Amino acid sequence: MRHIISILLQNEAGALARVAGMFSARGYNIESLTVAPTHEATVSRLTLVTTGSDAVIEQIIKQSRKLIDIVEIADLTSREHIECELLMLKVEVEPAGGRRIVECVRRHRALILDETDTTRTVQLTGTGVEVNSFLAELSGIARVLELVRSGTAALESGASVLAPPA
Repeated sequence: MRHIISILLQNEAGALARVAGMFSARGYNIESLTVAPTHEATVSRLTLVTTGSDAVIEQIIKQSRKLIDIVEIADLTSREHIECELLMLKVEVEPAGGRRIVECVRRHRALILDETDTTRTVQLTGTGVEVNSFLAELSGIARVLELVRSGTAALESGASVLAPPA
C-alpha cells in the first residue's frame, strides 16, 4: 500500500543522507521525496512516498525515530490530509495540434508557461492521480520532449500540525 510519511528533521548537512541511508540499508524504496526548510530555519520538512504493509511502515517509523536528526515523524496516509505535486513538461506542437493541447490544458486547470512555434511548456499542480491523468492525456496528443515532477508534498487537514514534541 502507498504511504505518505512526513518528517521534521534538523536542517543540517547530512541529515537527508542519513534518512535516505536508513531506507537503503533496510531495502525500502522511496518512490518520491521532497525536502525544504520550514518556517523555522533550523528544521526542514521531508515528505516521502513509499510502499509497504502497515507493519513495514511501522518499522520504518520506529527505525527513523532512532536517527538523531529526526524531530518528529508521521504517516499521513491514515489521516485526513491534503497532497499536491508539481509537474512541468515541454511538448512538441504539430501545426494542427495546438488547439487540442490548449483544450487539454484547460480541462485539467494547467497553465501554459512558455510558447514557441514548435513547443509548449506546461505546468500542473494536483494530486499524483491528477498529474498522472493529465500526463496520460497530454502525451496522447503531443510528444513529450522533457518532463520534471516535484514529488508529493502533503499536510494533515484541519488544525492538526506536525510539530516537535513539547
